[in-house]
Amino acid sequence: MATRRILIADSDTAAAEGLSARLSALGYETVGIRQSLDDAGAPAARTEPDLALVDAVLARVPRVSPLPDGLSSTASPIPIVIVTADAAAAGLRHAGLTEPGRFLVEPFSDRELGLIIELACCRHDAAREARALEDRFFALSIDMLCFLDFAGYFKRLNPAWERTLGFTRDELMSKPFIDFVHPDDRERTIRQNLEVRGGARALSFENRYLCKDGSYRWLLWNAAPDASASVIYSVARDITARKQEEADRERLVRELQTALAEVQTLQAILPICSYCRKIRDDENYWHTVENYIAVHTGSQFSHGICPHCLETVVMPQIEESEHR
Repeated sequence: MATRRILIADSDTAAAEGLSARLSALGYETVGIRQSLDDAGAPAARTEPDLALVDAVLARVPRVSPLPDGLSSTASPIPIVIVTADAAAAGLRHAGLTEPGRFLVEPFSDRELGLIIELACCRHDAAREARALEDRFFALSIDMLCFLDFAGYFKRLNPAWERTLGFTRDELMSKPFIDFVHPDDRERTIRQNLEVRGGARALSFENRYLCKDGSYRWLLWNAAPDASASVIYSVARDITARKQEEADRERLVRELQTALAEVQTLQAILPICSYCRKIRDDENYWHTVENYIAVHTGSQFSHGICPHCLETVVMPQIEESEHR
Protein backbone atom coordinates (compact mmCIF):
# COMPACT_ATOMS: atom_id res chain seq x y z
CA MET A 1 0.00 0.00 0.00
CA ALA A 2 1.29 3.47 -0.86
CA THR A 3 2.64 5.60 1.95
CA ARG A 4 0.03 7.94 3.32
CA ARG A 5 0.92 11.63 2.91
CA ILE A 6 0.04 13.89 5.82
CA LEU A 7 -0.20 17.68 5.93
CA ILE A 8 0.22 19.29 9.35
CA ALA A 9 -1.33 22.66 10.17
CA ASP A 10 -0.18 24.00 13.56
CA SER A 11 0.98 27.45 14.70
CA ASP A 12 3.37 25.77 17.16
CA THR A 13 6.34 24.86 14.96
CA ALA A 14 8.03 22.71 17.59
CA ALA A 15 4.84 20.73 18.22
CA ALA A 16 4.32 20.30 14.48
CA GLU A 17 7.87 19.04 13.96
CA GLY A 18 7.49 16.62 16.86
CA LEU A 19 4.28 15.30 15.35
CA SER A 20 6.01 14.97 11.98
CA ALA A 21 8.74 12.84 13.55
CA ARG A 22 6.16 10.57 15.13
CA LEU A 23 4.41 10.20 11.79
CA SER A 24 7.68 9.30 10.09
CA ALA A 25 8.36 6.62 12.69
CA LEU A 26 4.92 5.16 11.95
CA GLY A 27 5.66 5.02 8.22
CA TYR A 28 3.80 8.16 7.10
CA GLU A 29 5.17 10.97 4.95
CA THR A 30 4.79 14.59 6.02
CA VAL A 31 4.23 16.66 2.87
CA GLY A 32 4.19 20.02 4.60
CA ILE A 33 3.87 21.96 7.85
CA ARG A 34 1.77 25.10 7.81
CA GLN A 35 1.53 27.66 10.58
CA SER A 36 -1.79 29.02 9.30
CA LEU A 37 -4.56 27.85 7.04
CA ASP A 38 -4.13 30.95 4.89
CA ASP A 39 -0.85 29.69 3.39
CA ALA A 40 -2.04 26.14 2.89
CA GLY A 41 -1.85 26.63 -0.86
CA ALA A 42 1.86 27.47 -0.84
CA PRO A 43 4.09 25.61 -3.33
CA ALA A 44 5.32 23.09 -0.75
CA ALA A 45 1.74 21.95 -0.21
CA ARG A 46 1.10 21.21 -3.87
CA THR A 47 1.90 17.55 -3.28
CA GLU A 48 -1.51 16.05 -2.82
CA PRO A 49 -1.96 15.07 0.85
CA ASP A 50 -4.06 12.09 1.90
CA LEU A 51 -5.04 13.67 5.23
CA ALA A 52 -4.61 16.89 7.20
CA LEU A 53 -3.85 17.04 10.93
CA VAL A 54 -5.08 20.46 12.05
CA ASP A 55 -4.62 22.05 15.46
CA ALA A 56 -8.00 22.88 17.02
CA VAL A 57 -7.03 26.46 17.83
CA LEU A 58 -5.68 27.05 14.34
CA ALA A 59 -8.80 25.56 12.81
CA ARG A 60 -10.93 28.01 14.80
CA VAL A 61 -13.19 25.22 15.99
CA PRO A 62 -16.12 24.75 15.54
CA ARG A 63 -15.71 26.35 12.08
CA VAL A 64 -13.28 23.70 10.87
CA SER A 65 -14.88 22.91 7.55
CA PRO A 66 -14.45 23.52 4.75
CA LEU A 67 -10.71 24.17 4.69
CA PRO A 68 -9.14 26.43 2.04
CA ASP A 69 -8.83 25.05 -1.48
CA GLY A 70 -5.17 24.26 -0.87
CA LEU A 71 -6.25 21.52 1.51
CA SER A 72 -8.61 19.81 -0.90
CA SER A 73 -8.14 17.66 -3.96
CA THR A 74 -9.79 18.37 -7.30
CA ALA A 75 -12.16 15.44 -6.80
CA SER A 76 -13.25 15.81 -3.16
CA PRO A 77 -12.06 17.31 0.15
CA ILE A 78 -9.37 15.36 1.98
CA PRO A 79 -10.15 13.92 5.43
CA ILE A 80 -9.35 16.26 8.32
CA VAL A 81 -8.42 15.19 11.83
CA ILE A 82 -8.55 17.89 14.50
CA VAL A 83 -5.93 17.74 17.24
CA THR A 84 -7.37 19.16 20.46
CA ALA A 85 -6.35 19.39 24.10
CA ASP A 86 -9.97 19.68 25.23
CA ALA A 87 -10.99 16.16 26.22
CA ALA A 88 -14.23 17.22 27.88
CA ALA A 89 -17.31 15.79 26.19
CA ALA A 90 -19.05 19.17 26.26
CA GLY A 91 -16.11 20.81 24.53
CA LEU A 92 -16.00 18.11 21.84
CA ARG A 93 -19.71 18.45 21.23
CA HIS A 94 -19.38 22.20 20.97
CA ALA A 95 -16.64 21.72 18.38
CA GLY A 96 -18.78 19.27 16.44
CA LEU A 97 -16.24 16.47 17.10
CA THR A 98 -18.57 13.72 18.29
CA GLU A 99 -17.78 11.32 15.46
CA PRO A 100 -14.86 8.90 16.00
CA GLY A 101 -12.04 9.35 13.54
CA ARG A 102 -12.45 13.13 13.32
CA PHE A 103 -10.30 14.14 16.30
CA LEU A 104 -7.33 13.28 18.50
CA VAL A 105 -7.22 14.37 22.13
CA GLU A 106 -3.78 15.24 23.46
CA PRO A 107 -1.84 13.48 24.81
CA PHE A 108 -2.28 10.51 22.50
CA SER A 109 -0.17 7.43 21.83
CA ASP A 110 1.44 6.50 18.53
CA ARG A 111 -1.05 3.64 18.29
CA GLU A 112 -3.97 6.06 18.66
CA LEU A 113 -2.39 8.36 16.08
CA GLY A 114 -2.04 5.55 13.52
CA LEU A 115 -5.52 4.15 14.19
CA ILE A 116 -7.23 7.53 13.83
CA ILE A 117 -5.35 8.32 10.60
CA GLU A 118 -6.26 4.95 9.06
CA LEU A 119 -9.87 5.19 10.23
CA ALA A 120 -10.24 8.69 8.79
CA CYS A 121 -8.62 7.70 5.48
CA CYS A 122 -10.66 4.50 5.14
CA ARG A 123 -13.89 6.34 5.84
CA HIS A 124 -12.96 9.01 3.35
CA ASP A 125 -12.07 6.42 0.69
CA ALA A 126 -15.35 4.59 1.27
CA ALA A 127 -17.31 7.83 1.07
CA ARG A 128 -15.46 8.83 -2.10
CA GLU A 129 -16.24 5.46 -3.72
CA ALA A 130 -19.88 5.79 -2.67
CA ARG A 131 -20.01 9.27 -4.19
CA ALA A 132 -18.40 7.97 -7.38
CA LEU A 133 -20.98 5.18 -7.60
CA GLU A 134 -23.77 7.66 -6.90
CA ASP A 135 -22.41 10.01 -9.55
CA ARG A 136 -22.24 7.18 -12.08
CA PHE A 137 -25.80 6.08 -11.31
CA PHE A 138 -26.92 9.69 -11.47
CA ALA A 139 -25.24 10.25 -14.82
CA LEU A 140 -26.42 7.04 -16.50
CA SER A 141 -30.00 6.93 -15.23
CA ILE A 142 -32.64 7.04 -17.96
CA ASP A 143 -35.08 8.64 -15.54
CA MET A 144 -34.78 12.28 -14.54
CA LEU A 145 -33.26 12.54 -11.05
CA CYS A 146 -33.10 15.72 -9.02
CA PHE A 147 -32.54 17.31 -5.63
CA LEU A 148 -34.91 20.23 -5.02
CA ASP A 149 -34.38 22.48 -2.00
CA PHE A 150 -37.24 23.79 0.10
CA ALA A 151 -36.70 27.25 -1.44
CA GLY A 152 -37.88 25.85 -4.76
CA TYR A 153 -34.58 25.61 -6.67
CA PHE A 154 -33.00 22.55 -8.23
CA LYS A 155 -29.71 21.76 -6.47
CA ARG A 156 -28.68 18.80 -8.59
CA LEU A 157 -29.91 17.34 -11.86
CA ASN A 158 -28.73 14.41 -13.94
CA PRO A 159 -28.06 14.59 -17.72
CA ALA A 160 -31.49 13.08 -18.50
CA TRP A 161 -32.98 16.53 -17.86
CA GLU A 162 -30.95 18.07 -20.65
CA ARG A 163 -31.86 15.25 -23.04
CA THR A 164 -35.56 15.54 -22.25
CA LEU A 165 -36.16 19.29 -21.99
CA GLY A 166 -33.28 20.76 -23.99
CA PHE A 167 -32.27 23.24 -21.26
CA THR A 168 -28.81 22.95 -19.72
CA ARG A 169 -28.68 21.99 -16.07
CA ASP A 170 -27.30 25.44 -15.23
CA GLU A 171 -30.33 27.03 -16.91
CA LEU A 172 -32.72 24.77 -14.99
CA MET A 173 -31.01 25.54 -11.68
CA SER A 174 -30.90 29.29 -12.28
CA LYS A 175 -34.64 29.85 -11.75
CA PRO A 176 -37.34 28.50 -9.43
CA PHE A 177 -38.58 25.12 -10.64
CA ILE A 178 -42.16 26.40 -10.87
CA ASP A 179 -41.11 28.71 -13.74
CA PHE A 180 -40.74 25.62 -15.94
CA VAL A 181 -44.15 24.15 -15.04
CA HIS A 182 -47.08 24.64 -17.43
CA PRO A 183 -49.25 27.56 -16.20
CA ASP A 184 -52.32 25.33 -16.01
CA ASP A 185 -50.46 22.86 -13.74
CA ARG A 186 -48.78 25.31 -11.37
CA GLU A 187 -51.46 25.59 -8.71
CA ARG A 188 -51.74 21.85 -8.07
CA THR A 189 -47.94 21.46 -8.40
CA ILE A 190 -47.40 24.05 -5.65
CA ARG A 191 -49.95 22.24 -3.46
CA GLN A 192 -48.15 18.96 -4.00
CA ASN A 193 -44.77 20.55 -3.25
CA LEU A 194 -46.09 21.98 0.04
CA GLU A 195 -47.44 18.56 1.04
CA VAL A 196 -44.08 16.90 0.36
CA ARG A 197 -42.21 19.59 2.29
CA GLY A 198 -44.61 18.85 5.14
CA GLY A 199 -43.55 15.20 5.22
CA ALA A 200 -45.81 13.54 2.64
CA ARG A 201 -44.69 11.73 -0.50
CA ALA A 202 -45.62 12.42 -4.09
CA LEU A 203 -46.60 9.22 -5.87
CA SER A 204 -47.38 9.16 -9.60
CA PHE A 205 -47.93 12.91 -9.73
CA GLU A 206 -48.24 14.26 -13.28
CA ASN A 207 -47.54 17.70 -14.69
CA ARG A 208 -46.13 19.38 -17.78
CA TYR A 209 -42.67 20.94 -18.09
CA LEU A 210 -41.46 23.55 -20.55
CA CYS A 211 -38.92 22.53 -23.20
CA LYS A 212 -36.24 24.72 -24.76
CA ASP A 213 -38.18 24.77 -28.05
CA GLY A 214 -41.34 26.09 -26.34
CA SER A 215 -43.21 22.79 -26.29
CA TYR A 216 -44.26 20.94 -23.14
CA ARG A 217 -43.63 17.38 -22.04
CA TRP A 218 -45.61 15.34 -19.51
CA LEU A 219 -43.62 14.11 -16.49
CA LEU A 220 -44.59 11.46 -13.94
CA TRP A 221 -43.15 12.16 -10.47
CA ASN A 222 -42.28 10.22 -7.33
CA ALA A 223 -40.75 12.32 -4.56
CA ALA A 224 -39.82 12.13 -0.87
CA PRO A 225 -38.54 14.81 1.52
CA ASP A 226 -35.42 14.96 3.69
CA ALA A 227 -36.42 17.50 6.32
CA SER A 228 -32.99 17.49 7.99
CA ALA A 229 -31.36 18.68 4.77
CA SER A 230 -34.38 20.73 3.56
CA VAL A 231 -34.26 18.83 0.29
CA ILE A 232 -36.77 16.85 -1.80
CA TYR A 233 -35.40 13.84 -3.66
CA SER A 234 -37.36 13.19 -6.85
CA VAL A 235 -37.54 10.86 -9.81
CA ALA A 236 -39.39 11.99 -12.93
CA ARG A 237 -40.18 10.02 -16.08
CA ASP A 238 -41.15 11.41 -19.47
CA ILE A 239 -44.63 10.03 -20.24
CA THR A 240 -45.44 12.33 -23.16
CA ALA A 241 -45.76 9.41 -25.61
CA ARG A 242 -48.11 7.58 -23.24
CA LYS A 243 -50.26 10.67 -22.75
CA GLN A 244 -50.47 11.09 -26.54
CA GLU A 245 -51.54 7.46 -26.92
CA GLU A 246 -54.21 7.98 -24.25
CA ALA A 247 -55.45 11.09 -26.05
CA ASP A 248 -55.51 9.18 -29.36
CA ARG A 249 -57.53 6.37 -27.77
CA GLU A 250 -59.99 8.81 -26.26
CA ARG A 251 -60.42 10.54 -29.61
CA LEU A 252 -60.96 7.18 -31.33
CA VAL A 253 -63.59 6.20 -28.74
CA ARG A 254 -65.38 9.51 -29.28
CA GLU A 255 -65.30 9.00 -33.05
CA LEU A 256 -66.65 5.46 -32.72
CA GLN A 257 -69.40 6.62 -30.39
CA THR A 258 -70.36 9.34 -32.89
CA ALA A 259 -70.34 6.84 -35.76
CA LEU A 260 -72.45 4.41 -33.75
CA ALA A 261 -74.97 7.13 -33.01
CA GLU A 262 -75.14 7.95 -36.72
CA VAL A 263 -75.68 4.28 -37.62
CA GLN A 264 -78.44 4.00 -35.05
CA THR A 265 -80.07 7.09 -36.56
CA LEU A 266 -79.87 5.55 -40.03
CA GLN A 267 -81.34 2.30 -38.71
CA ALA A 268 -84.34 4.25 -37.47
CA ILE A 269 -85.12 5.29 -41.09
CA LEU A 270 -86.96 2.42 -42.85
CA PRO A 271 -86.94 2.25 -46.67
CA ILE A 272 -90.56 1.60 -47.80
CA CYS A 273 -91.90 1.13 -51.29
CA SER A 274 -93.98 4.07 -52.48
CA TYR A 275 -96.40 1.75 -54.27
CA CYS A 276 -96.79 -1.56 -52.43
CA ARG A 277 -95.62 -0.27 -49.05
CA LYS A 278 -93.23 -3.14 -48.49
CA ILE A 279 -90.20 -2.50 -46.25
CA ARG A 280 -86.59 -3.35 -47.21
CA ASP A 281 -84.42 -4.99 -44.51
CA ASP A 282 -80.59 -4.79 -44.02
CA GLU A 283 -80.09 -7.75 -46.34
CA ASN A 284 -82.01 -6.06 -49.15
CA TYR A 285 -85.12 -8.26 -48.84
CA TRP A 286 -88.58 -6.67 -49.10
CA HIS A 287 -91.20 -7.53 -46.47
CA THR A 288 -94.80 -6.60 -45.92
CA VAL A 289 -95.29 -4.19 -43.11
CA GLU A 290 -96.91 -6.92 -41.03
CA ASN A 291 -94.08 -9.38 -41.57
CA TYR A 292 -91.31 -6.81 -40.94
CA ILE A 293 -92.84 -5.63 -37.66
CA ALA A 294 -93.57 -9.17 -36.54
CA VAL A 295 -89.93 -10.22 -37.14
CA HIS A 296 -88.37 -7.19 -35.47
CA THR A 297 -90.80 -6.66 -32.60
CA GLY A 298 -92.57 -9.96 -32.10
CA SER A 299 -95.95 -8.27 -32.43
CA GLN A 300 -98.93 -10.19 -33.87
CA PHE A 301 -101.55 -8.53 -36.08
CA SER A 302 -105.35 -8.83 -36.02
CA HIS A 303 -106.94 -7.55 -39.24
CA GLY A 304 -109.93 -5.22 -39.49
CA ILE A 305 -111.30 -2.38 -41.64
CA CYS A 306 -110.98 1.24 -40.64
CA PRO A 307 -114.06 3.48 -41.21
CA HIS A 308 -112.35 5.42 -43.97
CA CYS A 309 -111.49 2.29 -45.97
CA LEU A 310 -114.96 0.91 -45.28
CA GLU A 311 -116.54 4.00 -46.80
CA THR A 312 -114.17 4.62 -49.67
CA VAL A 313 -113.16 1.11 -50.69
CA VAL A 314 -115.30 -1.67 -49.27
CA MET A 315 -118.79 -0.16 -49.62
CA PRO A 316 -118.25 0.95 -53.25
CA GLN A 317 -117.12 -2.59 -54.08
CA ILE A 318 -120.22 -4.08 -52.46
CA GLU A 319 -122.49 -1.68 -54.24
CA GLU A 320 -120.84 -2.43 -57.54
CA SER A 321 -121.25 -6.16 -57.05
CA GLU A 322 -124.93 -5.72 -56.19
CA HIS A 323 -125.52 -3.78 -59.39
CA ARG A 324 -124.18 -6.66 -61.39
